Amino acid sequence: MSESRILVIDADEARARRLCALFEFMDLTPTLALCAGDVATARRQPQDWIAVVVGRIDDEAAWSSFLAWLKRDPLHPPLFALPEHHLDAPAKFGLGPASCWLLDEAVRMPQVAELLRRASIKRLDDAARADRPPGGPTGSSTAVRELRQMIDQVAGFDTTVLILGESGTGKEVVARAIYERSSRRSGPFVAVNCGAIPSELLESELFGHEKGAFTGAITARKGRFELAEGGTLFLDEIGDMSLPMQVKLLRVLQERSFERVGGDTTIKCNVRVIAATHRNLENAIAAGTFRADLYYRLNVFPIDMPALRERREDLPELVAAITRQLEQAGRGSVCVSDDALATLACYEWPGNVRELSNLIERLCVLHPRGTVRTADLPARYRAGVDIADLPCPSKPAAVAAGRDASPALLPEEGIDLKEHLAAVETSLIRAALDRADGVVAHAAQLLGLRRTTLVEKLRKYGMARELDAALAET
Repeated sequence: MSESRILVIDADEARARRLCALFEFMDLTPTLALCAGDVATARRQPQDWIAVVVGRIDDEAAWSSFLAWLKRDPLHPPLFALPEHHLDAPAKFGLGPASCWLLDEAVRMPQVAELLRRASIKRLDDAARADRPPGGPTGSSTAVRELRQMIDQVAGFDTTVLILGESGTGKEVVARAIYERSSRRSGPFVAVNCGAIPSELLESELFGHEKGAFTGAITARKGRFELAEGGTLFLDEIGDMSLPMQVKLLRVLQERSFERVGGDTTIKCNVRVIAATHRNLENAIAAGTFRADLYYRLNVFPIDMPALRERREDLPELVAAITRQLEQAGRGSVCVSDDALATLACYEWPGNVRELSNLIERLCVLHPRGTVRTADLPARYRAGVDIADLPCPSKPAAVAAGRDASPALLPEEGIDLKEHLAAVETSLIRAALDRADGVVAHAAQLLGLRRTTLVEKLRKYGMARELDAALAET
């Protein structure tokens, strides 16, 4: 899976292969390099990996070159250092302690899982900081100007904030903007989605647990409150939290202390809490699913998020900001014409800014570096628009067997969808192989596939020459 790649650089081949076997057992996708010079940095980006494990280094020059390449990306993955680097490893590699962690001599799954969890939190935090538009929410409408004013008013205080609004309106963007303007900006920003974690696991996720607290708790672990010490904890979808957990959270907010699951030591916490929900909490109180005392504890400074349909005049700025972020992330680019923007302004946007972001990313794939007009938009976004009065849609780069590859309009004579999708997939596979100089393992990484999966696709589509090359690699 593309989100779980891990790079192992170790001249000790036997140990390196043992590590790769462990990572594969953990459902990670390891890449092994006996020397840093073996890493194809010309075709890769540091963010292609979630972590880099570094062991014995035989070629110092190659390692120095790799490290310089890695550090050019401010969002580079962390280094997991094996024992030979334990003596002041962060300073040795020129990295901060938050970007360099130490592995035991006998590497175990729990330690790796915990380090990856902490690295993931830091990576998401750093990425969100880099992606966040200057000034917080994007737009110049009256609603956004009022929103920015409220952010500026509350940021300088440690007041608890409750952000209310529909899903996809950018509640986390506002939470981060408050954090960035606060005196706690030098501390961590830790976000947790209370609705995405099963209720029986949420207590451990928030407060941590001690070794042996429950089946599977083979080591002690810090919770999000401890990880956010001195900074800000963002509790998203607080309205989905179970009633028993609401009681425990209320106690923390009142007493600023808690105990880990299975522990009896009281831990003091210095954390600012920002909560958010798409639910109507007053209705939830009436229905008996949310505690009134917790609501009043959270609702010190409420901020209501405007829906996108209430600030349609911000669409051009939002589209420009989203496109810029996609370009910077190397995920494509597209130009949206004025007539397409006018059409999008007529849409109701039930998914708000998140739906708009997904649409722009989809258009980047369908019309890479092209100009999107109204006729190129998916049907739901141009409902009620007379397509006959619009210019012909722009053609995407991939055209298979002389047939228009864009799904925005169905040809009059119909289409063989299975044949069409196979042609598109084959075209992308060939493009990946060309970019990877025919190396199937590298092409698989470009496509977010395992090497064995790509080999099966080569067999499926009868790509004999490429299949022979793949088998020759084994």
